[in-house]
Amino acid sequence: MYDICSMLTKKQRNLLIFINKKIRSTGVSPSYEEMKNSLNLKSKSGIHRLISALEERGFVKRLAHKARALEVLKLPETASANDIYNSFSPSVIKGGLDQANKKNSMNEVPILGKIAAGTPIEAIQNEVSKVILPEAISNNGEHFGLKISGDSMTDAGINDGDTVIVKKTNTAENGQIVVALIDDHEAMLKRIRKKGKVVALESANKRYETKIFGPDRVKVQGVLVSLYRNF
Repeated sequence: MYDICSMLTKKQRNLLIFINKKIRSTGVSPSYEEMKNSLNLKSKSGIHRLISALEERGFVKRLAHKARALEVLKLPETASANDIYNSFSPSVIKGGLDQANKKNSMNEVPILGKIAAGTPIEAIQNEVSKVILPEAISNNGEHFGLKISGDSMTDAGINDGDTVIVKKTNTAENGQIVVALIDDHEAMLKRIRKKGKVVALESANKRYETKIFGPDRVKVQGVLVSLYRNF
């Protein structure tokens, strides 16, 4: 039997998926303007009604004392894995590192060296430089940067030479792109999936095999939220 309260209209579903993707890629909820544009609506009043409907059905929760802050509590059972996890499109901070570092700002985070997006290499070294973050990202937790070496995450929009911005955390949900530390020695940027006592670290390039580890061998160091790219 279906619970009518849990069923969503097409617009409600599309908005929920959009909010979920935005939070996963940037770490913050989308603005009402972004939501309005994503659904091609003419006014923000429609967004207010859709969010209220999602909240009533238990799909989202408004976070108290935070402007435009939403938390996704669950997704529709009909949402595909691609909807939820695999359509990561990195939030590229425009202008690249050279332009960003000319700005006078206190929102600096350290770049800690290189990390492999292909075969694992030593990573999370001493600070080699700094990068300035937009307030929307820097105000949402502690972050660090790493330079990408390799091409195993290109299908997720992460290229060799990019500088990824990582939010420090020791936990991650299935499907998120993380900095994973293996045996307290090697670090790599991969998509993480956990099933039982197995941890899989997946590439976003068919040329690379998924790596399987026991849970005691993998430690999450952070979750990818954005990247810099020089053009």
